[in-house]
Amino acid sequence: MIHSLNPQQQQAVTQPAQHTLILAGAGSGKTRVLTTRMAWLMQHGVSPYSLMAVTFTNKAAREMLTRLNALLPIDTRGMWVGTFHGLCNRLLRLHHQDAGLVQSFQILDSADQLASVRRLIKGNGIDDEKYPPRDVQRFINAQKEKGIRPALVEAYDPHTRRLAEIYELYQVQCEREGVVDFAELLLRAYELLQNNIPIRQHYQQRFAHILIDEFQDTNPLQYAWLTLLGGQQAQLFAVGDDDQSIYAFRGADISNMKSFERDYAKGNVVRLEQNYRSCGHILDAANALISNNSDRLGKKLWTDAGQGESIRIVEKASDALEGQWVVEEIKALINDGFPHDEIAVLYRSNAQSRVLEHHLFSSGVPYKVYGGQRFFERQEIKHVLAYLRLIDNPNDDTSWLRVVNFPTRGIGARSLEQLGDFSKQYNCSLYRAVPYMTGRAGTNLAKFVALINQLAAQAQMLSLPELIEQVVHDSGILEHYKSDREGAERLENLQELVNAAMVFVTEEGLLDEVAGRIPVTTEPQAIDDNGNAVLAAMSPLGAFLTHASLEAGDNQAQAGQAAVQLMTIHAAKGLEFDAVFITGLEEGLFPHENSLAELNGLEEERRLMYVALTRGRKRVYVTLAQSRMLHGKTRYATRSRFLDELPDENLKWLTPRNAAPVVASSWSGGFGRGGSSSWDKARETYGGPGGMASTVAKSGLIVGDQHFRVGQGVRHAKFGDGTVLTLSGSGNEAQAQIHFREAGTKTLALGIAKLDIIVGG
Repeated sequence: MIHSLNPQQQQAVTQPAQHTLILAGAGSGKTRVLTTRMAWLMQHGVSPYSLMAVTFTNKAAREMLTRLNALLPIDTRGMWVGTFHGLCNRLLRLHHQDAGLVQSFQILDSADQLASVRRLIKGNGIDDEKYPPRDVQRFINAQKEKGIRPALVEAYDPHTRRLAEIYELYQVQCEREGVVDFAELLLRAYELLQNNIPIRQHYQQRFAHILIDEFQDTNPLQYAWLTLLGGQQAQLFAVGDDDQSIYAFRGADISNMKSFERDYAKGNVVRLEQNYRSCGHILDAANALISNNSDRLGKKLWTDAGQGESIRIVEKASDALEGQWVVEEIKALINDGFPHDEIAVLYRSNAQSRVLEHHLFSSGVPYKVYGGQRFFERQEIKHVLAYLRLIDNPNDDTSWLRVVNFPTRGIGARSLEQLGDFSKQYNCSLYRAVPYMTGRAGTNLAKFVALINQLAAQAQMLSLPELIEQVVHDSGILEHYKSDREGAERLENLQELVNAAMVFVTEEGLLDEVAGRIPVTTEPQAIDDNGNAVLAAMSPLGAFLTHASLEAGDNQAQAGQAAVQLMTIHAAKGLEFDAVFITGLEEGLFPHENSLAELNGLEEERRLMYVALTRGRKRVYVTLAQSRMLHGKTRYATRSRFLDELPDENLKWLTPRNAAPVVASSWSGGFGRGGSSSWDKARETYGGPGGMASTVAKSGLIVGDQHFRVGQGVRHAKFGDGTVLTLSGSGNEAQAQIHFREAGTKTLALGIAKLDIIVGG
């Protein structure tokens, strides 16, 4: 059983009956060690029913039981192996009366809990703008995860006192309805053991060995529950990796590992450092990076599989060119024999996926978004697209029903049922049926019709990106997500939708004098008397909606089809691939600007980069862009500090490492009102469509039929006269840094900037 293990794994598996901390590095075989430890204990006389194994996912629990069945001829069905919530549910079902629960209590998932909170707030006349349901939900769960009941909430201000009162009302409502939420499962199980001595003693005597996976992801209440259950007799066997603690936003407390070492293991720490996944260059780079974090428990990954290939670094002029390069390299990997599903593209922010998805779709490369939704299928994007479809066609009943009461505007299910009856009676769309409605419902529906009509009128005067900004603002969607503390990522995605519109009209050749307000395609709408197709113009809005539908359609791989994997780095934890692309290595994006403002935020970002690097088996790419359209802004970025923390000997720069950087500056637009929009500024920056070929000359850059050199005078239609400061890149990536007398310093893409050379300048 243990002969195939390495010495450190054998040491971990054969530990005597004492508290042990297994510091298991990425790819070091921790699941194998944990399962083999259980089998070894059973071989040495420990009953399978005196073991408890705690995991963080049902998948991990199933895998553990499957491996146990393969190692020993035992029936694992009665064993206590599962997630924290699953085991607590089991405990509470067995002792529901002692826990103060009805036997048939139901469990609320996160969505059900939010609905329950909303119902509570509405039923008690509570101001949902002052106390947004999601904020209340988050407050309640945070208190429960600290083990705090409503009466014990420390309220130093009226707002917190009111939240505590709502928490009490919620608790009463749950008790009355016989339901518990996820946080309640753990808290109620903890209180059961804490308050009922006979039950606590029973389980402390029963479970002689408690094994915990992913210990770095435990929160304070989970740690307290484990220590209470363990008592003075059970031996705790904790497996984790402080260098992979990346879930602080979920309540994970990395200090639990230090506390466990101090309070239980007392120096009995086994380090699993031999990696069976990645090549030497990847591991050496990851070790060097993570060594910059302080207060680590400390370990150094190594492999006997050789150094392998260096980490490839690629810097592109823009995120569009970065995405294009990534997809071209993916196609080359596939041609070289890499399976589709052994290639992963990782990103720090979900909003980054839009550009990558676009290029994959355009290139016909099948892909799947792992652990998330494709860009055009995300809830907030579909809401805005529904408004846009109503602007283009107000008789679209599907879009109507999606947003007529989103954000809420007092139009309930009964009102929509009556509207539907009128629609059937008069054989018309829901939009056309509104005049038949009376009373308060009729008034509210008429206001919604007026909103759609107003936006439709504005669509005739606004560019496509401006129209989307207007819809997000006027519909109330912007304020809806602003009031939701968890809405930040949704707002990022909405800003990325504006970027998508900018890119769309650019690629369709719409950057002209009217900023995209022209027909873009013609399609046969009918046949005339002579049999000829009658062509009708499709508006930019109609064309964009068609584009969005196509990209949200069947382009993602179907079940069972081999596909490239797209995912956030958080979602990638626990996975591994032959080839990994880590995109967006720019300051402010990775490490993320929001994390940099938090205590120990930079260290968690570095752990996230460590996780990203150690997902790769054979090949890792790191990419970055000098300019990026993200979060409603075009940013001229500086390279991530993490690149400076990777050793040169482990890297291979595929683009010049010392190329002249773009000036660090940015413009912002987003969804603010007034002033020039992000669309106008994008046009100013990029000048228009195109992409003329350019070649490098010793004395400067030749782009098309123009020869640019440093110190030369140039003229731009918007910025006026300026002087070329630097030249860099070639082909579609040729750029010039130019100081304009009135507009200041700008970095322009020479292939599309439409510069005139000043003779004698």
